[in-house]
Amino acid sequence: RIAVYFLAGIVVAFVLLRLVAAGISRLAAASPSFRSPVIRLAVGNIHRPGALTVPVVLSLGLGLMLLVSLALIDSNLRRELQGNMAVRAPDFFFVDIQSRDLDGFEKLVKAQAPSGRLTEVPMLRGRIQALNGTDVSKIKAPESVKWVLNGDRGITYEEKVPVNAKVTAGEWWPENYSGEPLVSFSAKEAEELGLKLGDTVTVNVLGRNITARIANFRNIEWESLSINFVMVFSPNTFRGAPHAWLATLRDADATPAQEGEVLRAVTNAYPTITTVRVKDALDIAEQLVGQLATAIRAAAAVALVASVLVLSGALAAGNRARTHDAVILKTLGGTRAMLIRAFSYEYLILGLATAIFALVAGGVAAWYVVSRIMNLQATFMPDVAGGTIVVALVLTVGIGLLGTWRILGQKAAPVLREL
Repeated sequence: RIAVYFLAGIVVAFVLLRLVAAGISRLAAASPSFRSPVIRLAVGNIHRPGALTVPVVLSLGLGLMLLVSLALIDSNLRRELQGNMAVRAPDFFFVDIQSRDLDGFEKLVKAQAPSGRLTEVPMLRGRIQALNGTDVSKIKAPESVKWVLNGDRGITYEEKVPVNAKVTAGEWWPENYSGEPLVSFSAKEAEELGLKLGDTVTVNVLGRNITARIANFRNIEWESLSINFVMVFSPNTFRGAPHAWLATLRDADATPAQEGEVLRAVTNAYPTITTVRVKDALDIAEQLVGQLATAIRAAAAVALVASVLVLSGALAAGNRARTHDAVILKTLGGTRAMLIRAFSYEYLILGLATAIFALVAGGVAAWYVVSRIMNLQATFMPDVAGGTIVVALVLTVGIGLLGTWRILGQKAAPVLREL
């Protein structure tokens, strides 16, 4: 399947690049006649028979598009890890806090981090057994949401709407609610599972099956790395059930030394509580992303080198016709400086057009991966755009002028005798 996708992508990219090359040629042919003979010659070289437009666009377009998309994906991931997540994420997660230890734990943390914000929620473990009475083993869920149905899930109960969530449909239960068990479900996962308001969810908790009716859906900001649950139940659902607590600590002013003091104090006083330092996890994730980016950039560099070789071969194949053109123009009074300017403008136009296509196509591909697959906010990076244009212009103009310089040094008489 991956091979089929790869081949289909190559075909689509080839067709798009061929259309881009045809569009550049048509625009050049339809352009008005310029007074400058240098510019007129450069534009004419783009749309004349045997022009280098097609090989230049085909050779460089795919490599540049790949570089743009990878650079944008990498930049967005790093921005998310170093910016949004690092700013919004809590400093610590504290897992498996027993109810008997909760008061002492609160006092200890507040004494160590008086300016920090401590958030605590009850947490149980449960496995979804059925949706609307249908066993989950018989439900064919999309790949992106199978994790909700597979294995145990962390679940909780809340009297009020969680601070990091927003109800999108339905109503939250009133305070001191005592009716049938109700549940608030994550809107995105519910949509993928085909759930509606009023549907039922059966969850096995502590060996007992509990069926709750969906009262509302809510949006969850998973990227905040704060406490989030797919399912939040009404408090009466688990009244009297034994459970542990989950807590987070966020202190924007804390130094690494102060964070270390908090970690040591909690570990020494409550060795059964698992403490996770979120910054360490983010650092590990950033290192992994950096390693992946390095490997992918190496593969992209190979693609770009192949593009340069193809471009060089295409220019070399057209050198014979270019030699004839240069000799005839020099015989008719053209100077080497004029011809160099004309060829430079030609390569400049082709490189710029190819870079614009690479920016658009690579930007769309990166946006789709970041926003639709990774579910993160995609941002266009102007520095990536500028770097792509510079690379395209340097390659096309540089390689083109290297071959052109040798052509312009040819003696006229031998070439004219062959015509």
